[in-house]
Amino acid sequence: MFSRFSSSAKRALRAAEQASRNHNHYYVGVEHLLFALLEEHDAAVERRLDDLQADRNFLRSEVRRALGTGEDRLWDGILITPRALHVFQLAENGTAAGAEVEPLALLDAILAEGGGTAAELLRKSCGNLPGQAQVAG
Repeated sequence: MFSRFSSSAKRALRAAEQASRNHNHYYVGVEHLLFALLEEHDAAVERRLDDLQADRNFLRSEVRRALGTGEDRLWDGILITPRALHVFQLAENGTAAGAEVEPLALLDAILAEGGGTAAELLRKSCGNLPGQAQVAG
């Protein structure tokens, strides 16, 4: 499934898996992926977050809070949640044939999928999402 992922996208996936392990989770979910994308500091991801007027400090702290900690036990393997698999598929489908999936495609896929905690936190932290009503201040 990950054969079309660029080296930087694969690095983000490894970081998501490590975040899962660090939080004592037996699965990699979209929140782990978002955490990894924030930690990897990919230039295209950072530009998109700037364009969306994302409050990265808020987003980073809320993702950490959402991840919490799991059970303190060892797991033989790490599972990938169905929502994360769907995000990976969206990223692949949104990438031109013959091109590699980049971290930005993963971020865009989280937003496109739209469900779950990661997408909700992105919506809360971004002041400029397409289709998002701007609140008059």
